[in-house]
Amino acid sequence: MVNPPDKTTATGTQDNLWPMLCHLSALAGLVIPFGNIIGPLVVWLMKKDEMPIVNEYGKESLNFQISMTIYMVAAGIVATLLTVIAIGFLLFPLIGLVGLADLVLVIIASMQANKGIAYHYPFTISFIK
Repeated sequence: MVNPPDKTTATGTQDNLWPMLCHLSALAGLVIPFGNIIGPLVVWLMKKDEMPIVNEYGKESLNFQISMTIYMVAAGIVATLLTVIAIGFLLFPLIGLVGLADLVLVIIASMQANKGIAYHYPFTISFIK
C-alpha cells in the first residue's frame, strides 16, 4: 500500500492547477480508449521534475487509473464467461458501477487537489512508486 501524497501544498491557485489536472486528465478516458491512463501519464511526465507535488499526485492518479482499468477488464471477462452458464448477465452492471466509482472518485480527488489537500484513492494497487 502506498502512502498518500504529502498533506501540504502551496496555497497559490497555479500551484494547485497541475495537481488537479493530474486527476482531471483521467476523464479523457470518457472520449479516448485508455485516455484515463494516457491523460494523467502525460501531465505527470510533463511536470514531475518541475513540481514535486505533481510527481506525487501523478503517481497516485496513475496507480488508481491502472487499477480501475484492471478491475473493469476483469469484471468484463468474468461476466462474459459466466454468460455461457446464463448468470453472467447479472454481473454486467458491475462494470458500470466500477466506471461510476472511477468517475466519482476522480471528481473528489480533483476537488481536493484544487484545495491543496492530498487525496488517496481507495482500492489502488501501487504499480508506480
